[in-house]
Amino acid sequence: MNTFWIILTGSLVAASCGFLGCFLILRRMAMLGDAISHAILPGIVLAFLFSGSRDIIVMLIGAAIIGLATVFLVQLLHQSGVKSDAAIGVTFTALFSIGVVLVSLYTQQVDLDLDCVLYGEIAYVPWDTWQLGGMEMGPRALWGIGGVFLLSLLVVGVFFKQFKLCSFDPALAAAIGIPVMLFHYLLMTLVSLTTVAAFESVGAILVVAMLVVPSATAYLLTDRLHVMLFGSMGAGVLSAVLGYFLASWLDSSIAGAMTAVSGALFLLAFLFSPRHGLVGKMAARRAATLGAAEK
Repeated sequence: MNTFWIILTGSLVAASCGFLGCFLILRRMAMLGDAISHAILPGIVLAFLFSGSRDIIVMLIGAAIIGLATVFLVQLLHQSGVKSDAAIGVTFTALFSIGVVLVSLYTQQVDLDLDCVLYGEIAYVPWDTWQLGGMEMGPRALWGIGGVFLLSLLVVGVFFKQFKLCSFDPALAAAIGIPVMLFHYLLMTLVSLTTVAAFESVGAILVVAMLVVPSATAYLLTDRLHVMLFGSMGAGVLSAVLGYFLASWLDSSIAGAMTAVSGALFLLAFLFSPRHGLVGKMAARRAATLGAAEK
């Protein structure tokens, strides 16, 4: 049963991150997901210090506030003349370092440690259960990431056309009256909530890979957004399942193995994608060269 909970939680984390990661990649904001996933650390610690609780709702609120603050600061610096990559780097390193200091200072009071925060340990998920009325409802992390995933599916499903147009042509979206910045901050809120919900399962570093790699894999395989969304979730789930069995075989980190499999799937797509694959492009160039030589 523990195996089932671990695989299910890993699959939900990968699918949820991959789903939102598609929009980050299309907006060329993949590194902003990296920034948010690190910058929310002080929000988690401060939420605990103020509430004295590790309840998932409290953590989500703290993370969402800091996540939005991260996006706002990056936007402010960029509008002030700082290049976007520099603005992201300055913001997330500053906020993440503050979070690390807070964890170090309050390590006796806060049930978090740097290894847990940075790397996570999905193997412990089955033992951290949520009880309702004296009845065990399953792993707490599963309910957290599952609830946020459903929220993301609902919000994107309702406003799919708006998110799609804002991702591909924000100027046109603004011209026809769509509040581009509202949907920008709405997406960043969902990314923040997803990141903190996945925090205990895969940690801050590994969640970055789940936000980027499955969606990048799907991006190489299709030019249609809805296919990309389903493809990224499929790649994430496959990474979680194969990664678990790889970790069991190697007796290694489960979350690390899941990310390694995700990277392997990306490599296969990079090499053998029908339209964008390196092997296909080399074969096409070779055929063109031979055709030109024959003439």
